[in-house]
Amino acid sequence: MTALGTVLVVEDEESIADVLAIALRYHRFEVMTAGGVREALALTERTRPDAALLDVMLPDGDGRALGRELRARQPDLALVFLTARDSPAEMVGALGFGDDYITKPFDIDVVVARICAVLRRTRHSDVIPERPPLRYGDLELDETTYSVHRAGRTIELTPTEYALLRFLVRNGGRIVPKEQLLRHVWQYEHVPSESTVVETYISYLRRKLDTLGPPVITTRRGVGYGLA
Repeated sequence: MTALGTVLVVEDEESIADVLAIALRYHRFEVMTAGGVREALALTERTRPDAALLDVMLPDGDGRALGRELRARQPDLALVFLTARDSPAEMVGALGFGDDYITKPFDIDVVVARICAVLRRTRHSDVIPERPPLRYGDLELDETTYSVHRAGRTIELTPTEYALLRFLVRNGGRIVPKEQLLRHVWQYEHVPSESTVVETYISYLRRKLDTLGPPVITTRRGVGYGLA
């Protein structure tokens, strides 16, 4: 049976790494495991994973710094962080350039579901059909090259930022409820009421888009988000 992809698991607690590897292999993923930063970098010199599941606190470095290095080597790599802390600052740090985060202790089925969801958002087939650009105002999204321009200037977005902006553009000026964004962009089957992931990524998009023109994302408090 064909593997769904290769996942790099970087976790220094051997028992946790083993549980993650067993569950991912059961769900038809190939798995590479590393106990720290140096071992992970050595593994990825030889093999390109499709996704990396990184503990934030590692014995020989910071998992977020490792994520930056891996993303610099492989821009299309999906990044999911494991963290024992659930403070807003910790979550924002993990989501600053990653695609998702999971707090410890975790449900193993949730981890597998999040990995699958991130790969659905970030992966595209080897042969991509030509599509006309999506446009809204001075925004232009090229769905063939996954590039974004505003007022003719390129904006660098992470895969999740791109997926969120694309969904907003496709909905034009309509206000999209937060629950709908979580289902369609993050592929959540059951929407967690306490999740702040949408708000976090909206702030990232605003930070990048608003430097090139007037504010483009609007907020309807208690409802959701749309484009001005």
